[in-house]
Amino acid sequence: MHNVPDRSTIVAALQLAARAPSVHNTQPWHWDFDGTRLHLSSDAERQLTVADPSGRQEVISCGAMLQHARIAFAAQRHPITVHYAPEESRHDLLAVAEFDTPRPPSDRERALAAAIRERRSDRLPMSPPDRPELIDQLREVAADPRVQLDTIADDVRPRLAAASRHTAAMHQYDTPYQTELRWWTGNFDLAEGIPPAALATAREAALVDVGRDFPVPPGTPHRAEAPDHAALVVLSTAANSEPDWLATGEALSTTLLSATAAGLATCPLTHITEIPAALRTIATLLPEPSRIPQAVIRLGSAPHDYVAPPTPRRGTDDFLTFTDR
Repeated sequence: MHNVPDRSTIVAALQLAARAPSVHNTQPWHWDFDGTRLHLSSDAERQLTVADPSGRQEVISCGAMLQHARIAFAAQRHPITVHYAPEESRHDLLAVAEFDTPRPPSDRERALAAAIRERRSDRLPMSPPDRPELIDQLREVAADPRVQLDTIADDVRPRLAAASRHTAAMHQYDTPYQTELRWWTGNFDLAEGIPPAALATAREAALVDVGRDFPVPPGTPHRAEAPDHAALVVLSTAANSEPDWLATGEALSTTLLSATAAGLATCPLTHITEIPAALRTIATLLPEPSRIPQAVIRLGSAPHDYVAPPTPRRGTDDFLTFTDR
């Protein structure tokens, strides 16, 4: 028990970790502290039943939260060791975290914790990364035997853009899909979902060739009107099971925070992998076409004259329970 932090430390770390990205900012996770360990579960009530019937994007979101929690607790001097839930466990239980011996955080852990506060999903057009070598560095820092990071070459980018457009076209007249999308976007006063300030205007959205189609807010563009030149990278796995999705989320977290710490703007995308035909198209663009694409990330440089405000987050009272009472 001497390794276990006090309750206020747990609350503070998980409130920071809750800045993790999630599909439509649904924040589909729940933590339970039993007095010794933390249990991470997916929250089925927050699953996108139309866009994500398998729960894949939900679990990826939980994986991002899990890796954010590793960093947040390490920054609080209380690193954790994660044990993944076995197949026969409760169906929504994903992982159990135990506290290690307290120690000071490393410089990298401090930098990534600071990046948690700075990271945004930037849906606006970007310039290319100002230092191209950063992409190779991200491939190294995101190294995970379960997840591979590959760059989409410029000469095949139009094929990925076409897959993105076709995905949007297939959903355009899907009323249940559009209803679900609008439920989670455009609200001003909720602690979840995507507010209008985080969305691109119609003119800006038209300049981004690979991006999810969201409801378009009114207003004038935030940036100079130039086509998007963000680099595109793909996270892929060898299989397509729940552990692979969770690992994807962890790698997504590491990639986004490392990029943010290096000064890059980022935007994760999973919508292109909702349609099997688009999924196959992305796979053909990878060095190993047998791999299964799980997420696409836009990485680029963004001017500092406009920074999107942080999207809202639920308080820990909504996603953390203490059963040690």
